[in-house]
Amino acid sequence: MHQWELITDPREFAERAAPLLRAQPVVSTILATTVARKIRAVERGEELDPRDWWLLVNDGSEVVGAGMAQPPDETRRLFLLDLPSDIITGLAEHLARRGDRIDWVNGARPTVDEFARAWQHCTPTRATIGVHTRLFELDTLVPPPVAPGKLREPTPSEHALLADWLADFRAEAELQAGRVPRPDPLQQSEEAAVADVAERVADHRLWVWDDGGQPVHLTGFQPATFGVARIGPVYTPPQYRGHGYAGSAVAEVSRRLQAEARVCLFTDQANPVSNALYERLGYRPVVDMANFTVAPL
Repeated sequence: MHQWELITDPREFAERAAPLLRAQPVVSTILATTVARKIRAVERGEELDPRDWWLLVNDGSEVVGAGMAQPPDETRRLFLLDLPSDIITGLAEHLARRGDRIDWVNGARPTVDEFARAWQHCTPTRATIGVHTRLFELDTLVPPPVAPGKLREPTPSEHALLADWLADFRAEAELQAGRVPRPDPLQQSEEAAVADVAERVADHRLWVWDDGGQPVHLTGFQPATFGVARIGPVYTPPQYRGHGYAGSAVAEVSRRLQAEARVCLFTDQANPVSNALYERLGYRPVVDMANFTVAPL
């Protein structure tokens, strides 16, 4: 039998889960980048949200599973790596008994499928798959024909424009996947969105493709944790599509990152355009994941 526990200190989680995250750095990319971000926030003096928790599963000698509930606002999001089947129902029952709210369950299959079923048995809710995602890792980069222009960092005068692009990104991704766009529960104020762009640019995590002095595409990434960097977001406004900007930008950012780390990215399986693009660039599928939306009956 496996044992599990919930802890609230990201530093303790990072220390105890490090062997697992290091052994599975690509599959663990979301968990690893989130805990690194939380630790940086603590070091800046920010207070931890008491509702947040980190899951550790062990077999008596080592950590063999992990997860987290780390939402940035009132929306409660659960993320799970592969977990032993014998603890999933007990975990769901425990969270239900103490009154936890869950709006999304995201992570590796089949664990998230099993947890979603267990949660429905424990609570008056229905869980349905909102998005099928696929995690890819870059193998040998296959550069595409170079599009007109070049990759560069955004200028301060472009921060507001990029904030608007990022706001458009989610809705358009839903449309491209054949889904009806829903209100974004994480939508920021205009001021906060511009500040977020400025922070990413200052950290050299957000780039634009420039054609004739005009930004026509953006590609971002999460810095490496346990030797793995993650590409995203990737967005070309509709009026600039069809010129190869996305392929050239992702290829160049990937090339730079791969010089020092393994590189991965997530795609929406319902979007054949992006999946085909990344496979042409040399990205290979690693694992399928799913994001369940949980709603009251």
